[in-house]
Amino acid sequence: MELLNEHMDWLGVSCLSIFQDGQGLFLYYECSGQGVEPEQLFPGAVDILKVWPGGEYPRLWVPMMDIFHYQQPVSGQHWERNQVPGTPYGRLAVLKPEQVSSYVYYHYQYQEERPGDGDKYGIIGLHENVLFFYSELPATVEPAPYAGKLTTNLRPEHWGEVMEPHFMKWKNVQQDQEIWKKLTTVLTTGLPQRGKGE
Repeated sequence: MELLNEHMDWLGVSCLSIFQDGQGLFLYYECSGQGVEPEQLFPGAVDILKVWPGGEYPRLWVPMMDIFHYQQPVSGQHWERNQVPGTPYGRLAVLKPEQVSSYVYYHYQYQEERPGDGDKYGIIGLHENVLFFYSELPATVEPAPYAGKLTTNLRPEHWGEVMEPHFMKWKNVQQDQEIWKKLTTVLTTGLPQRGKGE
């Protein structure tokens, strides 16, 4: 852990979490300035991770596309966690392949019509038809310091009903996880620590 924290300091990574689902790992981290590759944070991972298939060269980590966020950072000061930090959590969902474009469409519309409508740090990433959702509890809900790119008001009011047909449902999970399965937190570091009694 000490070596990881040193790498994070050197690379400008402020917080990092790893979540697990079976043999799959999902890595979330925040960095300022230049992009940081996971291999820079975990140089020894080549000894324990399997190569992810596809691409032009062997990969241990595959980036996910940001397809939805409640807010995006506009400055270091804006993105600082000024309140008691939340506890990171991750969830996983799988889209029906024919519903990926619809899901992205609705989420872009939501993101740009209502910035700041949920947890400031909440974000959904997509790889192929797999969705990873990072957020923190309790949620930090505050107005976004910017206007969205859309001036329309077309986000469906019955959001859950519109979203439900997009997903392939998990089997053998708790009833409240049929769509968004909770991931196991393996590691969290870099977030400000809570004080005693908080």
